[in-house]
Amino acid sequence: MRLPALVAVAVLAASVAAGAATPSPQPSAPQRVNVEKLQPKAIFPKKPLHVEVVVEINKLGQVARVKSILPSHDQQFDAHIYGNALQAFIRTPDGQVVVGTYKLIYDYDPTTLKIRRDVALLKAGGVNPNAKGAATDMMEIAHRNRDRTPPPGLFITPGPVPSVNIQRMPDLPQVMKSPSPAPH
Repeated sequence: MRLPALVAVAVLAASVAAGAATPSPQPSAPQRVNVEKLQPKAIFPKKPLHVEVVVEINKLGQVARVKSILPSHDQQFDAHIYGNALQAFIRTPDGQVVVGTYKLIYDYDPTTLKIRRDVALLKAGGVNPNAKGAATDMMEIAHRNRDRTPPPGLFITPGPVPSVNIQRMPDLPQVMKSPSPAPH
C-alpha cells in the first residue's frame, strides 16, 4: 500500500518541479504595421489633384449639405473627397462654431501620397442652423431601411449554363456498354 502512495507523491512532485522550471510567457507589445508600406503604389494617382467642395454647416459644426463640388476628373478621388466632406466637422480652434457656408479645399500631392485639406469661410449665416447633419441623416435612412436591404451574399450569381441539354444525354451505364463509334 505504501509503494503506490510513494509513486503518486513522486509523480506529483516531478510535475510541480517541471511546471516551475518552465518560464511563463511574458506579454510583449504588439508589432506595429506600417500600412503605407503595404499599399501598392500603382493604385495611387500619378498627377496632382485638386477638389473644392462648398458646404453648409449647422450649429454643431456638422456638414448639413454639399452645395457644389469642383471635381478633379478622377472619379475615385472625387468620390473619396465627397464622402470625407459629408462627414466633416468645422469649428474654430477654441471649439466654437460659426454657422455658414464654407469651402473645403483638397489637394493631393503624388510625391508624398498625402492629401492636404484647407477650410475657408465663404459666408457667415444664411443657412439653417438647426439642419440635421448629412452623415447623421444618411445613417438614420440606413437604419430605417435595414430590413429592406438584403444581406450581402443573398443574391448568388448563377453558375455557367451547360451547353448540352442534360435531359437528352444518355445514362452513364448505357454509354459504358455501347461500343464507341468508329471514325469514317
